[in-house]
Amino acid sequence: MTVTTPETSAVRDELESHHAEIVRATLPLIGAHIDEITKEFYRLLFENHPALLRNLFNRGNQAQGSQQRALAASIATFATHLIDPALPHPSELLSRIGHKHASLGITADLYPVVQENLFAAIVDVLGADTVTADVAAAWDRVYWIMADTLIELERKLYDAAGVEPGDVYRRLRVLSRVDDPSGAVLITVRATGPVNFLPGQYVSVGVTMPDGARQLRQYSLVNVSGSAELTFAVKPVDAVSGQPAGEVSTWIRTNVCVGDLLDVTLPFGDLHTDGPDGRSLVLISAGIGITPMIGILESIAADRPDTTVRVLHADRSDGTHALRERQHELIDALPNGSVDIWYEDGLTAGTPGVHAGRMSLDGIDLPADADVYLCGGAGFVEAVRNQLGGLGVALERVHCELFAPNDWLLS
Repeated sequence: MTVTTPETSAVRDELESHHAEIVRATLPLIGAHIDEITKEFYRLLFENHPALLRNLFNRGNQAQGSQQRALAASIATFATHLIDPALPHPSELLSRIGHKHASLGITADLYPVVQENLFAAIVDVLGADTVTADVAAAWDRVYWIMADTLIELERKLYDAAGVEPGDVYRRLRVLSRVDDPSGAVLITVRATGPVNFLPGQYVSVGVTMPDGARQLRQYSLVNVSGSAELTFAVKPVDAVSGQPAGEVSTWIRTNVCVGDLLDVTLPFGDLHTDGPDGRSLVLISAGIGITPMIGILESIAADRPDTTVRVLHADRSDGTHALRERQHELIDALPNGSVDIWYEDGLTAGTPGVHAGRMSLDGIDLPADADVYLCGGAGFVEAVRNQLGGLGVALERVHCELFAPNDWLLS
């Protein structure tokens, strides 16, 4: 069934009442079959447009199924808001997606391609008898309201960066490589002039794999804004439990040397501390989620060292704790900075500020007026966010970044 693409000017930010009724009635059915629909969608998409898997989509996330679940759940979350506007608007969800899209150079012409294959998948799974013209039209409205919102957000991000849509990649030379004891690799590249960015933002890095595919990954910046240098940290992901090793991170660790050229984007990302000066900060991370926190600490140490900063970090052990020495150096440079660490192996428990096991906020003193920045894997972020809510921390003050394509979990 073909559903026409509306003009941007024809797309509104709410559903017509008859479309809302249909979406409300069919949302449970769509939800019950969402895994089948998205699996079929990606099969069709990559069958019809194989270059997208080779040169844009994360093949590791595709192999694990996480990208499929992320798309489906994001659309379902948005649809739920449209049929019940009293629910909180998923603006943060859309912002995170928009920044990631801009960092990948996504342009408006991809959205009709996604729509065509998505609706073909819905019909294939549910059947043409179920997906009537009215049902298709109602869900088409949901898709294009969300898509047009993202297209407009991405246009504004490109405008703010001073580039044409999608023109975000620059070929930059590697100035230095530092191998951290944790196994992480710090790569510094040089731009043609000063680059301004907000602490906590990231760049995408594109590399050509041995099979000729161009794969893209995002890495947080860990240096201070304003110079011509960009430093990002890469932690290679090992293969575990049937999940493939990280393609790009492993390639960078194995191959990148000083003097090499890398394709690196302009910085994007909405996890950044641009709130009022003087407000306390709580920085919570796990694993390589420490990297945006290092960027934030670097900025605070350079520009407002008197800020009260509470740092909480979880890792498997002190040996896997990326940028551990730099983290402690930065906190030591802040008169009002403090840190607590949790190591799952528990070997260094008893050292001041070091705890055994997984992070627990029981007994941890958090400034009442603080803005909280939280970064890590999906399970960690969701668990700690729930702990913060249980302690009475207003969730509008909790700013999250997931190092996984599961932004819908935070909505």
